[in-house]
Amino acid sequence: MKYAFAQRVRHLKSSAVRDILKVVNRGDVISFAGGLPDDGLFPLKAIEEAFSRVFASGNKALQYGETEGYLPLREVILERMEKKGITGLTADEMLLTTGSQQAIDLFSRVMIGPGDVIFTEEPTYLAALQVFQSYEATIIPVKCDADGMMMDDLVRKIKEYKPKVIYVVPTFSNPTGRVWTLERRKELVGLARKHHVLIFEDDPYGDIQFTPGGYTPIAALDDGSHVLYTSTFSKTAVPALRTGWITGPYQIIRMMAQAKQANDLHSNSIGHQALYHLCRDFDFDGHIHNISELYGHRKNVMVNCLQEAKERGSIQFIEPEGGMFLWVEAEPHINTEALLPRAVEKGMAYVPGRPFYAGAPQLNTLRLNFTHATDAEIEKGMGIMLGIFEEAKEQSLLLN
Repeated sequence: MKYAFAQRVRHLKSSAVRDILKVVNRGDVISFAGGLPDDGLFPLKAIEEAFSRVFASGNKALQYGETEGYLPLREVILERMEKKGITGLTADEMLLTTGSQQAIDLFSRVMIGPGDVIFTEEPTYLAALQVFQSYEATIIPVKCDADGMMMDDLVRKIKEYKPKVIYVVPTFSNPTGRVWTLERRKELVGLARKHHVLIFEDDPYGDIQFTPGGYTPIAALDDGSHVLYTSTFSKTAVPALRTGWITGPYQIIRMMAQAKQANDLHSNSIGHQALYHLCRDFDFDGHIHNISELYGHRKNVMVNCLQEAKERGSIQFIEPEGGMFLWVEAEPHINTEALLPRAVEKGMAYVPGRPFYAGAPQLNTLRLNFTHATDAEIEKGMGIMLGIFEEAKEQSLLLN
């Protein structure tokens, strides 16, 4: 039978990462493709205790909940956000979502119409691009360097395209791991106010820091009128609880809550209650410190494996100061998408750079995840990858 799908499904695309994971999970392949936290570090005992406390509270814990999410958890999150400098918000200006991915989708549902212009970094988070494309947005990439969006290009494009939203991942971004400077963050807020543009700040990795100190969220530089801020427990607690949140102007959050009512009524309320106890009764910050230390160590192992190739000019990368990813740029003749089957055949996988670009992709780029592999696996996997690049270089020289 030929099915008459809605016209909008023509904009839906499969996730490149999910497609790769389907392949690599079938065999003995070291995967650096997924954005996976290390399940060996999940606070299992603490989560068991948190759920025990929820069940001990009685049958009401199993009832339907508010669309906005469990109020005590929202209040705890607000306290944690205040430590980052995001102040002046109330629980009414927060919506708990099924992961921060749903926050991106609900925002797009209520704010983005066909042809509306969204600016993104180049490259940027591929699943956000999927959402924006599904709502038929016009996506315009802005040039970036190691410090974030390049302001001259941003200013020129704001005047030319008049965007509705600027989507950014300014702290340990996916895929590049870059961190915006404070100056660039302030400039962005100033431009948003001047030109009446919303900023959507996606911050799933900001707590995973490898060096002392902190980074000022863009939302902390705003007066609550121009910036929406979303984050998640998936990278710091466990992904399976599927709990994220978004804050921002009340009118937008209220409209998103109405859209959520039509979507799923509310997210996992029993998980919300368990997360509340996890934050209140467990040393959650100590847990984040521990995972950050181990992830930082694994990042160092990966960087050390790649350093010699970087020094001789075979690859380029900026060493990340936090988060979960390292972005690699190989020599111009390297096509990482074309080489991926060879890499999988030899026992390792990465994500080619193509799906992270809203504009013309750099085909010699790739993303590596360093949080879900052992030291030995990282060393073996990087050796395979660099060997494949050398083979491709030799073949290119022979052809020329």
